[in-house]
Amino acid sequence: MFYILYGLDDYSLSQYIDKVKGGLGDPEMLKVNTSRLDGKKLTEKELKNSCYAMPFLSSYRIVMIEGLLGQFEYKRGKQQPVNTGTGKAGKKLKEWQNLGGIIREMPQSTVLIMVDAEIKVKNPMLKKLEPLLEELKSLAEVRVFSSLKGRDLRAWVKRRASEESADISDKAVMLLIELIGSNLWSMNNEILKLALYVQGRTINEKDVAALADYSRETNIFLLVDAIVEGKSNVAQRMLYHMYQSGSSPSYILSMINRQFRLIAQALELDSGLSGWQIQTKLGVSGYPLEKTLKQAKSYNIKRVSSAYAELIKADIAIKSGEYLDNQSALEFMILSIGRAG
Repeated sequence: MFYILYGLDDYSLSQYIDKVKGGLGDPEMLKVNTSRLDGKKLTEKELKNSCYAMPFLSSYRIVMIEGLLGQFEYKRGKQQPVNTGTGKAGKKLKEWQNLGGIIREMPQSTVLIMVDAEIKVKNPMLKKLEPLLEELKSLAEVRVFSSLKGRDLRAWVKRRASEESADISDKAVMLLIELIGSNLWSMNNEILKLALYVQGRTINEKDVAALADYSRETNIFLLVDAIVEGKSNVAQRMLYHMYQSGSSPSYILSMINRQFRLIAQALELDSGLSGWQIQTKLGVSGYPLEKTLKQAKSYNIKRVSSAYAELIKADIAIKSGEYLDNQSALEFMILSIGRAG
């Protein structure tokens, strides 16, 4: 069996993999017979060895490759004809010219699952595998897991709440989406908490507001959002709110510094990495990961460097007592970063 699963909705993708595994026998034995391979470092020979190995005390062996198809993506403005073999993607395609043959000849006991983040429908390797997918038909599947938006996201929230034996009002759904966005990992956690909290009655807006995660970390994301988007007035209000709630200037500064460091790391990520690989490299997941990747789209290395310079100035000002109060140092820093953007 052969699966190609890709898209930014890694929650639904993960749930689908669990569903596939559920039909393959004893879960504990499947763990023993599962290999996870890094598509960025993988070679045809290594894949062949994994796919052709026989399962141990099980009917199936799972081979999961993360991020392989992403290695064949052409960068914008650098696309070369597939058959020329030029460019990084073209050379990679030549290195993997026997992939179809490996899949065709692997034993029936092997379940090959290729997992990727967002890839284009014209991905060269995906196009190259189309005849094989048609040939295998019932034994192969390609499934796209796009991020849910609008009506689809609202329907998902309602359905997920229903699965936990809870009804949720339309206004509560809208507020939940406004607070959490489209990250289904975070959304699922909130729905689980809300279902337990209401104990059978309909979830309303007050319930969402009461249990929504207004943690210090969330406030930092909102503050950095405002800074990144140049909304100095909003950033100043967020700063005041955090200051009034007891957050120390040194804590606020360290958290802002941490977030800009994550943004810098996100900017240096290679395209085509799987959701799991991105989580591992950045060390964050769920809502924090979603916000970091979104913020990185609004920045470049030059802007991040400028922000770092202002953070250092603020740190020195706070430690040296340059301003009458530390809040003023943070406020000036926010204005300076906004102007630099």
